[in-house]
Amino acid sequence: MEKVSVIATRGSGPGGLLYCAHSDVVPVDSWSFEESGPFDLYETADRVYGRGSCDMKGSLACFLAAAEQYQGQELRAPLSILVAADEEVGFLGAKDIALRSRIFQDLIVQQPLTVIGEPTSLQVVHAHKGVAVFHVTSYGRAGHSSSASGLNANLKMIPFLQEMLAIHEEVMHDPAWQNTLFDPPTISWNIGVNDFTMASNITPERCMCTVCFRPMPGRTVEDLLDRASRKAEELGIEYELIQNSVPFYSDPNSEMIQQLLKLAGQPEASRVCYASDAAELGAMKNMVLCGPGSIEQAHTDDEWISKDQLSRGVEFYHKLIGHYCV
Repeated sequence: MEKVSVIATRGSGPGGLLYCAHSDVVPVDSWSFEESGPFDLYETADRVYGRGSCDMKGSLACFLAAAEQYQGQELRAPLSILVAADEEVGFLGAKDIALRSRIFQDLIVQQPLTVIGEPTSLQVVHAHKGVAVFHVTSYGRAGHSSSASGLNANLKMIPFLQEMLAIHEEVMHDPAWQNTLFDPPTISWNIGVNDFTMASNITPERCMCTVCFRPMPGRTVEDLLDRASRKAEELGIEYELIQNSVPFYSDPNSEMIQQLLKLAGQPEASRVCYASDAAELGAMKNMVLCGPGSIEQAHTDDEWISKDQLSRGVEFYHKLIGHYCV
């Protein structure tokens, strides 16, 4: 399906403010909120329910409401908005904008404060982990398990899984792979296996191992990816790198972060373990995550955002626009 991302700016000159959101949401197959469907907004006294209410249509609505209050006013610095498609499946929209958008290239020169409006409970976040995913596939030949005609693909995969276990133990316990800024302080090396069989008496003809992990700032993971690809080549099985999105980090002691903390009334900046479009927008050097809603409600089967967070989100974004653009 063709997707569309949006980027727009008003005003000119250096600095200003760029707000970034994403338009897509995660699937709704397991939606379980009985009061309404996933795409029907449902309100209670203190909450708004619906898929994307927290991640992250609520944040986008807050920014638009805040910007509307400045309609007709002259800007001393540019106000910009970026709404990317396909954030949930590899930050594809942000990657496309960074590569092809002329407006984005102009913004690189202007270097505005860039706010990724992910749900951080309006905490100023200066760092997050990246995300890397690869698939390894072995092939055999299907057959009746009582005969010798089949070739079990799982047997080809077992030595590779042993190597993945060895890496898991290394990155979980070696302090060189840990960063105490984060909780958990590890890269969360997650191993999944699927042999696609529908019955126990069929010899599996294909087996796929999927590894997903979370790189952290200050430590390259290319050696781990090389180790996995070399092992796959040694065993004669297929290796495919699906995603390798870098971590995000801004100096928490920088003037930019300290000014934001002052505006937000917070003593220090925070870190999160999930990733965002910031992984693809690294050309923006003055970047933070800050948006209404809690990540605890994102992607849930009864996703919601509190009205208090929405109200505070409008107030905070209004303050940012006033400080950086008006």
